[in-house]
Amino acid sequence: MTPYTPLRQLPAAAGYSQNDVFVLFGELFGRGYANGVVDEARNAGMTIIGATVGRRDNNGPLRPLTAEELAEAEANLGGQIINVPLEAGFDLEPAGNGLTPVDQLKGVKPETVAETALDMAAVEESRQLGIGRFRGNLAAFVAELEQLVPAGANLLIAHTMAGGIPRVRTLMPILNRVFKGQGDRYLSSAAFWQSDVGQLCSLSFDEVTADTFAALIEATAALRGRVEGAGGRVAYTAFGYHGCEVLIGGDYRWQSYTPYLQGWAKIRLEEAAARAWQAGVKATVFNSPEIQTNSSALFLGVEISLYPLLTALRQEGDGPAAEALWQECRQLLKEGETVEALLAKAGQYLASPELAAFARYEEWPQHNTAEQAALMLSASGDLMAMNADPKQIVCAVLSRAVFQAVGRLMFDYSWAPAAPAIWLNHDVIARRLTA
Repeated sequence: MTPYTPLRQLPAAAGYSQNDVFVLFGELFGRGYANGVVDEARNAGMTIIGATVGRRDNNGPLRPLTAEELAEAEANLGGQIINVPLEAGFDLEPAGNGLTPVDQLKGVKPETVAETALDMAAVEESRQLGIGRFRGNLAAFVAELEQLVPAGANLLIAHTMAGGIPRVRTLMPILNRVFKGQGDRYLSSAAFWQSDVGQLCSLSFDEVTADTFAALIEATAALRGRVEGAGGRVAYTAFGYHGCEVLIGGDYRWQSYTPYLQGWAKIRLEEAAARAWQAGVKATVFNSPEIQTNSSALFLGVEISLYPLLTALRQEGDGPAAEALWQECRQLLKEGETVEALLAKAGQYLASPELAAFARYEEWPQHNTAEQAALMLSASGDLMAMNADPKQIVCAVLSRAVFQAVGRLMFDYSWAPAAPAIWLNHDVIARRLTA
């Protein structure tokens, strides 16, 4: 188990400048955690270099971006993109029998998923092919990157790859029942995870979320040596999740969203950072608070622990920044609803005795139960219903504040990192926002 290491003090401002290079190892889609650290690199005047996962037309062969796609991606990033497709995973890799893992998943149903048998030997064959493709393209990416990093520059590489859900429509009704189902529609995450389909997802999560970080560190060894040999600093960051401390009953207490099936891959990500750290490489996983993004929309209920950030803002610094966020949230509520009532409902849920069994750090990640799922989903629905417009919600305001704070904390901490995995809890997030 990774030692629990929360960041309690704001790090000093990083020393990066316009002579330094920031690499985003991933691709920006929508708004989320990655934007926060990109904004910081841009503000520091660093040269920004990005990557792309490439594209597939109708799940066809992986290809680089077209000239039009590349121009759009570079405008979104605000920097140059190395146009080598770095899609990770293996769900669309045909095995020797001609079938991809996605082909094997066609026809699977929620009612039969636990008994569905996959050809796991063929899955492993596809996995090895996916690894080979990714490693080959990574080598080509690094070869181009080496030409773009000046001698003596400081180098910050931010790994943002995550996910790995196989791209097949039949899987979504199953996952919806795992993460959003209650009553007759409830599906045990343990039963799903122990099935062949669950094990395929587990392998995919590991490859995309964790193993890409280890591969990145290994592939850039020569570049790292050249930069450090010329007097520059090299640091790697990655986005993790391993629960988060929020204010519950007036105290900061660790809690987590359940069921977080990517949790095992996030632990693997921490382990990759720890191995690198032991070898003298400054690689840090930043375990960040729950937010609501396009990619987290599947996890209904993950947003509940966002609400206590409003109380943390007042407790840790208050002032104009805190009041501005409170006021913005007030304006999004239905007439007659208050932020105080919103916080009371969220606090009542988070302090529920039924959740005590899910708030043990050493047992994370845990699977859902029918009772826990019903409690969480009901609370989530009640809190969401307090917004005046379902498309403009309090969670979006708080999520934006969190990823901005996380970006600043990651950026500054990376200048002089002290651990391979740290937790950015609501206390330090609120302090960063109100400083």
